[in-house]
Amino acid sequence: MITEILTRWQTNPTDWQHELRQAIREPIQLLQLLNLSPSELPQPLVLKPHFALRVPRSYIARMRKGDPTDPLLRQVLPIVAEQRQSPTFSLDPTGDKLAERVPGLLAKYSGRVLLMVTGACAIHCRYCFRQHYNYSTGSSLLAAIAFIRADSSISEVILSGGDPLTWTDNRLAELIHQLAQIPHLQRLRLHTRLPIVLPQRITHELLNQLTQTRLQPIIVVHANHANEIDESVGYSLQRLVAAGITVLNQSVLLRGVNADATALINLSEILFNYRVLPYYLHLLDRVQGATHFEIPKLAALELLAQMRIALPGYLVPRLVQEVAGMAYKQPIL
Repeated sequence: MITEILTRWQTNPTDWQHELRQAIREPIQLLQLLNLSPSELPQPLVLKPHFALRVPRSYIARMRKGDPTDPLLRQVLPIVAEQRQSPTFSLDPTGDKLAERVPGLLAKYSGRVLLMVTGACAIHCRYCFRQHYNYSTGSSLLAAIAFIRADSSISEVILSGGDPLTWTDNRLAELIHQLAQIPHLQRLRLHTRLPIVLPQRITHELLNQLTQTRLQPIIVVHANHANEIDESVGYSLQRLVAAGITVLNQSVLLRGVNADATALINLSEILFNYRVLPYYLHLLDRVQGATHFEIPKLAALELLAQMRIALPGYLVPRLVQEVAGMAYKQPIL
């Protein structure tokens, strides 16, 4: 299998772009691919959700056919529960707008800034904390780079979005080059789901760009369940690590997906099989549309205690919550 994947990626480095264009966008079509009907779902399907369905076929291939409770399916399938409104949930739970210094550039934490280079993603997760973010105002790379250049306290730039790896290799190379010209920058971090949902994205050209810059590269991937990590995903993670890139994983604790000690333990174990360290386990960002995913703090702490019993310390992610306006992610202890 790995030999076939490697051959395909080497002979067609734009294969990931074709996969991206072929992503499923209709809920009924997704169910048909999984041999499911709407009547089998625990809750009614939403055919035209406010946050459109988008999921690559390679990710769908990892879902269990005929299982309406599959943990990967639950992450992407729009159901009526997401129409429930709560006064304690908001459209901007992490305070992105308050932290915006120039369009698309957020300064929340000391020494680092987050640059939202795009609103595009390979997959639309139903719990996404930026599902209501207005990307139509765009970002100004010139203004962002000028802001970073003018502030010598900034040592790290985080590329996010959307997903920065939806950009082409050439476009990313130009941005990385511009950032590397800023003397006080030391690290370049990318927050991305693509190595998990679309592993073909890890091309030879991308690896060269990330390893030939003077900036120290860090990739933070996002996997919530061990079933997301098949052989092709493992291979993409291994390529990143073998290239000398620090690779970490962050997860979100989600009811019906991974709110189970065994699921979380298995995820940490399979990540480390590919030399990826668990980094953060987030409590849900309280975004409108995601109330049905939330797990209480006490339940989260119990899960963390069970992980500590079963795993060495380096495989236990830090349980955190992002609170708008705070100077760092808040540890849940």
